Amino acid sequence: MSLPVFHLPALAGAVVGGSVELTGDEARHAVVVRRIRVGEQVALTDGEGTTVVGTVAATTKASLTAAVAQVVETPHESPRLVVVQAIPKGDRGELAVEMLTEVGVDVIVPWAASRSVAVWRGERAAKSLAKWRSTAREAAKQSRRPWFPSVAEMADTSDVVALLRDAALAVVLHEAGRQPLAALAVPSEGDVVVVVGPEGGISDEELAAFAEAGAEPLRLGASVLRTSTAGVAAAAALLSRTPRWA
Repeated sequence: MSLPVFHLPALAGAVVGGSVELTGDEARHAVVVRRIRVGEQVALTDGEGTTVVGTVAATTKASLTAAVAQVVETPHESPRLVVVQAIPKGDRGELAVEMLTEVGVDVIVPWAASRSVAVWRGERAAKSLAKWRSTAREAAKQSRRPWFPSVAEMADTSDVVALLRDAALAVVLHEAGRQPLAALAVPSEGDVVVVVGPEGGISDEELAAFAEAGAEPLRLGASVLRTSTAGVAAAAALLSRTPRWA
């Protein structure tokens, strides 16, 4: 049975034979919701490559102390996969973030495309971004990722163009693409950047800007996927041809 995983940012310096303490909301979730008890084993990760396996030595309603039995350092994998996700309506954004995290995406960039139905402004922008980041963190724990994906600040089209220019491979998903995604050779290093458009589609102006940055539109297949699932399909197709999924 897999060990329950909890997020503990402060794992620097953890050593076998020592102890670590989980506090705050994460500890309350472990002790009150998951009912973790003394003597059970847990996995604690900082989301930056370090995972500690330990035996619970003490608990309160707001803390959990574990004796460290194992420290695992996992190097970051290459290539780095970045998905620029146009902001969808409703809860489809959280759905996209959850699935992108589970499949192994490293960076998720919310994009305010010109045809995005949902608009992030002011307090709504802050709350929506926080929700995406919380969703990514919880999905990373569920899928037992030692490296959590980062969710960037909301990007405009000029920000996306800059990402594409610096990418080792730049991909824009579009049903009118002349070539399939499967025709690409995927680099083993650098950033692979995938742009997923909104429900209303990517505008001609955006496509032109992306093409100038070196990203011609590509199609996934004969069918048109929802914005919340297209990035996941593309990420899986690309990762399957890298050492990360070998």
